[in-house]
Amino acid sequence: MPDETSPTDQSDQSDQSDPPDLSISAADAHAYDVTVTRDGGATDLHRLDVPEGFLAEHGVADSQEPLLVRAVLARVLELDGQVELPASFTLAELAQALPGYPDEMLGLL
Repeated sequence: MPDETSPTDQSDQSDQSDPPDLSISAADAHAYDVTVTRDGGATDLHRLDVPEGFLAEHGVADSQEPLLVRAVLARVLELDGQVELPASFTLAELAQALPGYPDEMLGLL
């Protein structure tokens, strides 16, 4: 008969936090307002701009811009604090912070 007073196996569940919630809305042509909501409800507001020519330079169709913005932001957030998001930044600056840039960035699409 198992000992009912023994602790249950938590297997490092307390060390794993949920990834931040990411809300992205178009603010203007090639500009996005980004809200990152972390565990505990803390929110950070950011403005991301996509520089003119950035997509063409990397062979990305204009229609894929929102997908690339979301994918790069999500990947950076997965790096768990290794890259700090300033209040205002460009997709070019953010993408360069990814390991293996630009290949990893393009592989996110």
